[in-house]
Formats: sequence, C-alpha cells, structure tokens
Amino acid sequence: MPPCRDYFRRPTRRSVLEAGTLGAFGLGLPALLARDSASGPAPRAKACIVLFMWGGPSHVDTWDPKPDAPREIRGEFASVATSVPGLRISEHFPRLAKLAHRYTVVRSMTHTDPAHLSPVHHLFTGRVAPVPNSDAAPATRNDSPHLGAVLAKLRPSAAGVPTAVTLPWQVSHPSAPGGTAPGQHAGWLGAGYDPFVASGNPSAPGFGVAGLGATGDVTAGRADLLRALDTRGADPAQFGPVRAKALDLLTSGKVAGAFDLSREPDRIRDHYGRHPHGQSCLLARRLVEAGSRLVCVNWPDDRQSFWDTHGNNFPSLKNRLMPPADAGFAALLEDLAARGMLDETLVVWVGEFGRNPRVDNGGGREHWPGCYSAVLAGGGVRGGAVYGSSDKVGGRPATNPTSPADLTATIYHALGLDPEMMLPDRLNRPLPLADGKPLTTLFG
Repeated sequence: MPPCRDYFRRPTRRSVLEAGTLGAFGLGLPALLARDSASGPAPRAKACIVLFMWGGPSHVDTWDPKPDAPREIRGEFASVATSVPGLRISEHFPRLAKLAHRYTVVRSMTHTDPAHLSPVHHLFTGRVAPVPNSDAAPATRNDSPHLGAVLAKLRPSAAGVPTAVTLPWQVSHPSAPGGTAPGQHAGWLGAGYDPFVASGNPSAPGFGVAGLGATGDVTAGRADLLRALDTRGADPAQFGPVRAKALDLLTSGKVAGAFDLSREPDRIRDHYGRHPHGQSCLLARRLVEAGSRLVCVNWPDDRQSFWDTHGNNFPSLKNRLMPPADAGFAALLEDLAARGMLDETLVVWVGEFGRNPRVDNGGGREHWPGCYSAVLAGGGVRGGAVYGSSDKVGGRPATNPTSPADLTATIYHALGLDPEMMLPDRLNRPLPLADGKPLTTLFG
C-alpha cells in the first residue's frame, strides 16, 4: 500500500530531521514533500454520499488519536495500524482500518460555532447560518440552499429519480429550542428543489416510503401526499413544479425499486449491518445506482443523544456508536468498489464539530468546533492520505485549516461544479455556490 501522505504541508526543519526516523514507517522525505498543482486534475464524480454523524464525533477517539498525550487527552482507546503505513486510527474502527488505502483523512477541520443547529447550515450550504452560534434559530426559507437543492437546480437527475435524498430523517436535537437544523432544504431557492426526505427505519421489517409502490399507479394515499405538499409553506407560484416533481417520484417504479431493500441478498444486508445506519448506507448505494446525485445519510434518531457524548463518552463510542459507523462506512466503500462505482461516487464522513480534547470529570467530552476530522473517499479522491494536521492534543489545526464551507466547495468541485459559480437569490443578487475553497489537491 502507498504510504500515508499529508498533501500541501510544507516541510519544517523538524520534519526534515525526522524524515530518517519516519522512513521506517513509510513516512520518508518524499512523502513529506508530496504536493500537487494548485488546480488539481479534472473531477470525475457523478454522485456523492454524505455520512453525517449528527451530534459531533470525538476526533481524538476516532480519526485523530493522540497516543502520546496524557490520559486525560488520549482517553481510554488505543490506536491501531491501518492498511497505510504510518496512519493510525481508533481501535474501534477495525474494518475501516483495513480500508485506509481507499480514503483520505482531513484532520484540520475547524470553525467557531459551538452550537448544534447552525453549523449544519454551514456544512450543507457552504455559508455561515443567518443566525450563527445558535440552537434556537430554526430552518426558514431565508436559509441558503442545501447543496442537494443546488444540484437539483443545476444538475438534475433523470425524470422520476430524486436528485437529492435525505434519510432516514432531517436532523433535529431534543435540547435545541430551534428543533430541526437549518440548511437541510432548498431555502431561498424554493420548495420545488427540496431534497426528498425518506423517513423511517430502513432496518425494520417491511420498511417502505409512504406513497411509493412498485406498480407505478397513483393510489388514494399518494394523492393525499401530493395534497400535503401544497401545505408545507411553499410559494403558491411553485405549487405546480412541486406537484409535478412529486408525481414523477410517486409514479416511478424505478424509485420504488431503489427503496426496496428486500431485493438485496441477505449477505449484503448483513455485511452493512442490520441496524438503521448500516441499512441507510445500503439504501444510499441503491439510490445512487438508480441515478440520484446526492444522498445524505444522517445518523439515525437513536433517542440516545446521537454522537453528542457530554457524558459516558467511551462506553457510548465503544458499544453504541462506533461499531455501526464502522460497519456501514466500510461496507459502503467495499460495495461501491466491487460494483465499479467508487471512482464515480464521492463519499464524505463528517459531523458538525468535534469534541473537547480534554475529558471532563464526568467522563464526557464537550463541544469542540476548533478542530475535528472529516474523511473523503472515491470520486477521484486519493486514498491512503492525510490532509492537514492538528496540534499535539487535537485542539487546533497545526496545518491546512479547513472550514465546513471548504468541504462543501470540495463536494461541488468533485461533482463538476465551480463553487465560485454565481446563483441569483430571490432578490436577484448573485451569490457563489459556496464561500469556501475546494481542496483540489485531494484528487488525482
């Protein structure tokens, strides 16, 4: 396997001196000096799957372990070697450790918003929320459009296939007064471009999406759903387009088939894991196969605070969170690769922020937007690499600080859209698709 690489990091005097030592682990001077042209190669992704770890995963306990830090920083978990020499991740990602040659870890994600809701807008729209640092401001039509809505506007899928799908729910937080996080619908672009929301538990027996059936006919239940679309607060001028798109979806046997997980062999379903997250990842693959361009797999509504581990951090990660996350992500990468789809499908794993590097007295870690990790695979992204780095305790980026908007811009870039392309809002003001800069050197 290729050595772990940290693209765009300029070698320091210390790193040059360390090169001889690191060479034994595959991290010699050539890797430290590796960098590419600013423009990068042409993107080739046709679709993107975002695995959104709602609640904020601890980066120190997952993708950016600090084994040499004091125990109150490094925590209870050990790190393990991966398929890439020199790259270590948490011991509780055993399947993902074997696939490190397929992904790049970004260890320098950063922003300044410690709330749950408003950072969702930053990530999925490429812009800071209208009300930043807030868990009290709900979604409104003044929000910037979700990147799936922009794709529906500029790169729509074939008729009858939803361009963008969110599953198994739109994220909200029980302790957040604002409820549902902003940035999950089309905002000022209009309700006609809202991502299709497929709610429910895909691992439950008989799972299905309301109104969809295999016959392609419009039942009374579907007619009820169409009428419900007209009462969601959309501009009356958009009722026609909304209804037309809804009718396409609800009468499409192809879409109904994509949502029918019973068509998958048991061995495939078992490989993803018979839990909501694993089956959501499988459903995402099926939707991309059917022609969807973006599928957002949100961490399920587990009624257990999601990845928000203020308390009981280590038992929660070890027993409840990391096993299904490991199984779902690993199986998705393996499945996409086996089907020849990984080169054309970008997969992104990320949360809204990280956790405090220091464990508190109650055994938890608090919100920490100052530094955290994301992972990208497929869609032309190089595998076996690290982009950016954190300081010795994981508190701040040491190299290549990367904002949520930069990640959004990278997704646009991978899908062949210039993030600086202008899109007029409701007042006809030209706004770029995202305020960030794409990480073009990740591709090759």
